[in-house]
Amino acid sequence: MTVLAPASFSWPAIARLGLVQTALGAVVVLITSTLNRVMVVELALPAMVPGALVALHYAVQVLRPRWGYGSDVGGRRTPWIIGGMAALTVGGFLAAVATLVMETQMEAGLALAVLAFLGVGMGAGAAGTNLLVLLASGVDERRRGAAATLVWIMMIAGFAVTAPLAGHFLDPFSGARLVAVSGTVSLVAFAVAALAVRGIEQARPVPSPEARSGRKPFLQVLAKVWAEPASRRFTVFLFVAMLAYSAQELILEPFAGLVFAMTPGTTTKLSGLQHGGVLAGMLLVAGVTMGIGGPVLGSLKAWTVGGCLGSALALLAIAAGGLVGQDFPLRPAVFALGFFNGIFAVAAIGSMMGLAGAGGEAERGTRMGVWGAAQGVAFGAGGFLGTVAVDLARLVTPHAVNAYAAVFTAEAALFVVGAALALRIVYAKPTRLAALSRSEPFPSEARLSAR
Repeated sequence: MTVLAPASFSWPAIARLGLVQTALGAVVVLITSTLNRVMVVELALPAMVPGALVALHYAVQVLRPRWGYGSDVGGRRTPWIIGGMAALTVGGFLAAVATLVMETQMEAGLALAVLAFLGVGMGAGAAGTNLLVLLASGVDERRRGAAATLVWIMMIAGFAVTAPLAGHFLDPFSGARLVAVSGTVSLVAFAVAALAVRGIEQARPVPSPEARSGRKPFLQVLAKVWAEPASRRFTVFLFVAMLAYSAQELILEPFAGLVFAMTPGTTTKLSGLQHGGVLAGMLLVAGVTMGIGGPVLGSLKAWTVGGCLGSALALLAIAAGGLVGQDFPLRPAVFALGFFNGIFAVAAIGSMMGLAGAGGEAERGTRMGVWGAAQGVAFGAGGFLGTVAVDLARLVTPHAVNAYAAVFTAEAALFVVGAALALRIVYAKPTRLAALSRSEPFPSEARLSAR
């Protein structure tokens, strides 16, 4: 099957695709925040119940390579994006229904919630993976850092707009009102996503039955992608770096409260300061990479490494600050952590978009799916492992500050490992790698490194 390269996306087209991320974020924020709170507070369920459901949503991300492979076979990404958004929005609505059912029939409600969160995970994986593949195939190298920033910011906008609006209409709270609000958000989100991708993908020839029959099975394609040194190294890098990135999510605010005696309101503001730093770091990378000529992928690699090392230094400063005491300027350190996290995240996504076609265009979706799976699983595991690590450390030392310092230091070490892994990734041009893959089944380490 001949894969046609789409015309380069304009900024309005990139913004349209960003609306898909906005819609995705609007549905996910209700599941991870509002439903979480309702289950724990209004229904008095153990916190592990919503925690396990959210973990299930992340666990399903291992299927991302299959969703990417499916779009590789069909030659089009938008049907998978729309189908994924359909599964996501239906799953989000059913999660609210399940919460209502739990009020009277706990077992039935929990069973429905499991199905709903499975749908959410599969839908988010299918839509998110193929959205990035579509962007990777249609965004110029020079624009990738800025495009990644725009799409990420639009996802955050989905969180920021939906949470307060939903909160307004949820008062006075009732289970029926929760279902109504969730259903409305799901309908609007699906409509926005469907309209955003309508007609945006260049028409491609429908694969003939002969082309489909000649397509390699999924497991063979997956093995080919994993055998590519650049793809394999990038997968390991993403897992390690995202594990470090997410491990502090659930422990930073408790740390500030226990060690620096901050109130809940103050720690919430501290979290907002961190997210402000993330946004600043992303905007910096977007602005600088747009102004740099030459091999932009190389510059994104440098930003990725710098973001990892900067994040490690910020975590070490926070760990040391806890030992110093309340005189330590925690806020600047937390802002710095967010700033370097933002640099790392957007540079890594931009690099991901650039490397997606490496090794051959025909496996672009499968390759992106492998990286998405590594990122999703690491993000889901990171938050949980961070809290477990703190609990285990507190069994060893009676002082909370020492426990948190040990965990922050371990996270810093993970970021350093991530930086070392990023340095080893070969950022060869897709055409070069594609040529290598045509001359031999799997490009060898030696030939890629000799470039």
